[in-house]
Amino acid sequence: MKPLPWFMSSILLLFVLSACAAPASGPAKAELPAGLAYADGKEIYFVHTEASDPGVAETLTNMMRSPVLYVPSLANVPQAALGKVYVFQNGLPGKGPFGFQEDVFDNPPGSPDYTPLRSIHLVKWVDESKARLLKSAAEVEAAQSAGEVTIEVPGIVVNMPFIVWDGGKR
Repeated sequence: MKPLPWFMSSILLLFVLSACAAPASGPAKAELPAGLAYADGKEIYFVHTEASDPGVAETLTNMMRSPVLYVPSLANVPQAALGKVYVFQNGLPGKGPFGFQEDVFDNPPGSPDYTPLRSIHLVKWVDESKARLLKSAAEVEAAQSAGEVTIEVPGIVVNMPFIVWDGGKR
């Protein structure tokens, strides 16, 4: 047997045997599409898993191309157990669910009040021509105090755990 064909046969055999090997042990892994947002002035990434409103669950499912489950009981979670997520309905173009700037979260992981369960706070610029990028809950709340934005709280809860944040990741 010539050396080159023997070498190629060995490589082919090794490839076939490795394809038949048992999968690596350990927990199963799943891929979920992550959304970009801001918390405390820094970029973070998060996922949507469940929503208390069927329309929001459908919108997020279509936006992320991944199922977001409708779980009506989330609406019964006490306000004290919820964080806030500010969702922009107008202003700067971006990747938020309405096509405007990315969401802004309060209480990222590491803060005493972190929770993945978020109460939706809809933000609307009073004068859209004066919209600017807001990257923290404090900036959103200051804009509200200055009369630059209005905030509506429709009573919708979404499970939005962080997966990458300043100083951490899952």
